[in-house]
Amino acid sequence: MLRRWYRRYRSVVAGFRLRDGAFNALPVDASVRLAYNVMLRREPDPVGRADFENRLANGVITHNRMVEELRGSEEFLYDVRFTSLGHSIHTGRCMFIQSLPRARRILDLGGTHKAHPFGAMVRMGYPYPFDELVIVDLPEDDRHPIYQGDVISEREVEAPVVDTPLGRVSYRYHSMTDLSRFDDESIDLVYMGQSIEHVTEEDGDRVLKEIYRLLAPGGHLALDTPNARVTRLQQAEYIDPDHKIEYTYEALRDKLEKFGFTITEAKGLNYAGGALEPGCFSLEAIAANTGIFADAADCYILAFVCAK
Repeated sequence: MLRRWYRRYRSVVAGFRLRDGAFNALPVDASVRLAYNVMLRREPDPVGRADFENRLANGVITHNRMVEELRGSEEFLYDVRFTSLGHSIHTGRCMFIQSLPRARRILDLGGTHKAHPFGAMVRMGYPYPFDELVIVDLPEDDRHPIYQGDVISEREVEAPVVDTPLGRVSYRYHSMTDLSRFDDESIDLVYMGQSIEHVTEEDGDRVLKEIYRLLAPGGHLALDTPNARVTRLQQAEYIDPDHKIEYTYEALRDKLEKFGFTITEAKGLNYAGGALEPGCFSLEAIAANTGIFADAADCYILAFVCAK
């Protein structure tokens, strides 16, 4: 893959040398061609090429503004599709987190971020200031080997509290099945991002019961988790060796209502669509459908927002 990328890169900038390694240093015609190849995965059409070359040459736009315009085009948004399901799901989950309700006191169950001390919610786009966000996650030694070595784990002793632009994030390292240290009605928003599937159904019931207790009236529970209807088409076993259960839309909906939650949003991430037809399952097709969709039961990821 790297060799293919390098051959394409050389064909675009053949005959030119970057000054200080900067994209902005490329001649106008080469920069337009490179931007189209990288952003839209094609050669520039005559109209687009002429428009960008003219505006760049006359200083109307910068090289970076050209890239922003391509990034904001419908072609980039809907024709340049993900082929990696993991990256596609991550993008959809960022959209979901951005859509969560405003809250002052937040509890994130399983919310460490492998590459940033701010935690998953802040780093993935939660937009609102808060008084405190508490992340509960397992200690390093108690995690499945595939989840050991997270960057934040190495900071446990040094930085149990982190100040972010939105508010203070604190860490508590224990199982989410024990939330007894949180007072009744003390939390405004609980987020479970890809975590309820990592405990047994019995433990999941215990967690949901505790969440209802600690949520303030009018508070919200938000969670996203793989949809068993789709993942069982992918393979007979759970899609992650650490999963204890994978729920269908109907099973999780009924469980949330059983514990007293009112479902205010039932969405899905990565619409499976035609991939659900017999003999048509394709992870690449599902990866291409990035975003939040109304037909949750036909999506790879279930995404619920519930109110107390």
